[in-house]
Amino acid sequence: MGQGQTTADFGGRQDTARAVGPVLPPFEDVRRIAVLRGGGLGDLMFALPAIAALKSRYPDAEITLLGMPGHAALLEGRPGPVSRIVELPFSPGVRPGGEVDGAVDTAAVDRFFDELSGSFDLAVQLHGGGRNSNPFVLRLGARHTIGTRTPDAAALERTIPYVYYQHEVFRALEVVGLGGAVPVDLEPRVQVTAAEADRARRLTGDGAVIALHPGATDPRRRWPSSSFAEVAVRAAADGCEVVVVGDAGDAGTAEEIVGLARAAAPAANVRSLAGQLTLGELTGVLDRSAVMVGNDSGPRHLAQAVGTPTVGVYWIGNVINAGAIGRTLHRVHFSWVSQCPVCGVDVTQVGWTAERCEHDDSFVATVQPDAVYADVAELRATSLLLRGR
Repeated sequence: MGQGQTTADFGGRQDTARAVGPVLPPFEDVRRIAVLRGGGLGDLMFALPAIAALKSRYPDAEITLLGMPGHAALLEGRPGPVSRIVELPFSPGVRPGGEVDGAVDTAAVDRFFDELSGSFDLAVQLHGGGRNSNPFVLRLGARHTIGTRTPDAAALERTIPYVYYQHEVFRALEVVGLGGAVPVDLEPRVQVTAAEADRARRLTGDGAVIALHPGATDPRRRWPSSSFAEVAVRAAADGCEVVVVGDAGDAGTAEEIVGLARAAAPAANVRSLAGQLTLGELTGVLDRSAVMVGNDSGPRHLAQAVGTPTVGVYWIGNVINAGAIGRTLHRVHFSWVSQCPVCGVDVTQVGWTAERCEHDDSFVATVQPDAVYADVAELRATSLLLRGR
């Protein structure tokens, strides 16, 4: 064994230090695996390295993702370790929403389990601390179950403690280690199709493209429009085409950024594509971009997954859970806010341990556009060198 390597021995099986946490013996005769991971696009990105590890450990197994419509829109028909995607029903703590007159459609949940119960050899819970997701996974009736667990959650066959401040990619990799899987990737990887690349070329010009994404599920994670606009003006002045991307909910903010940029520099090549792209088209545009600038959000994680350099604007707590790992292609700018700017409550106690206050003021407004653009310029040069763009 080389210097710096360690060996973990569990049940007679030995692995060098490729793993995150203990690697337990793999289960026998696993042909059908279910992976529970709801949430948004970023949540899916966090799970992809763990799913790849499962496929490597159980190469003949069919992996079914129990996920969201957006997950299916991205993954169906795309090369990768996921064999199929089954849409989750609305269920508290697993897929919130969908209530009619305040009540959950329990019949839809029952139909989901009637169809899938007993279908899997291994069920993997990558969806939070397990208060709601562990009972959900247990109801699948799989021969084996692994996942995370808070002290008040139902037990699975093998679990690791759910501790909020852990990088989500590493958390998921630690979970699949319970099933004998070791990492093959430390970052999500999404293969761009030829059709997506061709469509992106039609949607953008021939020069360097800088993509901006101003959205985030939590408004406290959003960088001000004026800061994005300043980056847009600087990039346009350097000869780049700037496109603001996002879903329909981001369209208003995107138009605000375009307006501010053009007010400062009327000739700036800045426009909005927010609300106009399918998920596949977004994937192609991000792949086409020399650099992507965004908040802690799904599109930033997707840009990383397709191999585009990124500059992320983060609150410090989210850096721990969701920040890019490397710095050659990805830069992180963050604020050290520990108290709500309005009421002063401690905002570091988050996750399952404490409820948030009602205020939505930005935690990242102090991040400086000059510093962000300095990294954009440097990464653009790196992108041109490494990707020929």
